[in-house]
Amino acid sequence: MLANFFRTITALFPLWSVLVAVVALWWPESFLWYGKDTITIGLGIIMLGMGLTLKVEDFHRVWQRPGAIGLGVILQFAIMPFLGWGIAHLFHFSEGMAVGLILVSCCPGGTASNVVAFLARADVALSVSMTMVSTIAAVFMTPLLTKFYAGEYVPVEAWALLKSILLIVVLPVFLGVAANRFFGRAAQKVSAFSPFVSVAFIILIVGFIMAKNRDNVMGHWQELTAAVTLLHLGGFTIGYFLAKAIGFKEMVRRTASIEVGMQNSGLGAALATKHFPTLPMAPVPCALSAVTHCILGSLAAGFWRSSANKAKRNSTA
Repeated sequence: MLANFFRTITALFPLWSVLVAVVALWWPESFLWYGKDTITIGLGIIMLGMGLTLKVEDFHRVWQRPGAIGLGVILQFAIMPFLGWGIAHLFHFSEGMAVGLILVSCCPGGTASNVVAFLARADVALSVSMTMVSTIAAVFMTPLLTKFYAGEYVPVEAWALLKSILLIVVLPVFLGVAANRFFGRAAQKVSAFSPFVSVAFIILIVGFIMAKNRDNVMGHWQELTAAVTLLHLGGFTIGYFLAKAIGFKEMVRRTASIEVGMQNSGLGAALATKHFPTLPMAPVPCALSAVTHCILGSLAAGFWRSSANKAKRNSTA
C-alpha cells in the first residue's frame, strides 16, 4: 500500500515541477533555504539511489557498446551548441542573454539526465556513462565551442570539473552498486523508494534556482522561456530520432534523447557568473534552463514510464 502511494506521487513529477517553479517565483523565501552546498548533497543522494538499482554487469554491458556512448556524446556537442547559437540569433538576443544561452548549450549533460533516465525506464547505466564521458570531454569542448559560437573564451578548471563528477556521480553510484552486490536484499528494499527521493530532491533544486534568480527571470520571462524551451525540445527530439535513424533500440533512443536534451545548467550558471561579470543577464538563461529541462524531461519520463507500464500489462494479459 505504502509503495503504491509513493509510486503515485512519483508519477506526478511533471505536476510537482511546474507547481514548485510557480511557488518559487511567487514566494522565493520558501526555497532560498536550500542552498548551493545542499544541491551537491541532494544530487549525491539521488545518484546513490540509482546506484542501488544497478549491477556491475550493467556497466560491463554498456562498455561493450561504445557506439551508443559515442552517439550521445557526439550529439551533445554537435547539436546543442549549434541550436543555442541559432536560437540566440533568431530571437535577436542582447549580448548577455545570447552568451548565456550559448554557454549553457555548450555544457555537458547534467546529472539530472541520469535521474530522468531512471524515471523514464531508459538505460540508466548508459546515461551515467554518457554523462561521465561528456563531462570529461567538456573540459576541452565547452570552452572551445563557447569561443567559436559566442566569440568569447570561457576557461574551465579541469580538475574542479572532474572532481565534481567523481564526487556527485561516480562515487555515489559506485557505493550504490557495491551495496547492491553485497547487500542485495536490503538494497532492493531501499531502491523501491529511490524514485520518490529523486523527485523530492529535483523539485528542491528547481525551486532554489528559480527563487534565487526570480527578478531576472520575471523581467524577461517570455522570450527566455520560448528560447530555452525551443533549445531543449530540439535536443530531445533530434537526439531521439537520430538514434532511431541510426538503428538503435528504444532504450538507447530514450537515453540519447534525454542526454542530449538536458544540460548541466548549474555549470553554465557558475561559469556565466564567474567569467562574464559585466553581463548580468548571462546567468539567467542557465537558471531558466535548469527548470525547463527538468519539466520537459519529467514530461518525457512520465510518458515513457506510462508506455512501459502499459506494455508490461499487455504482455502479461
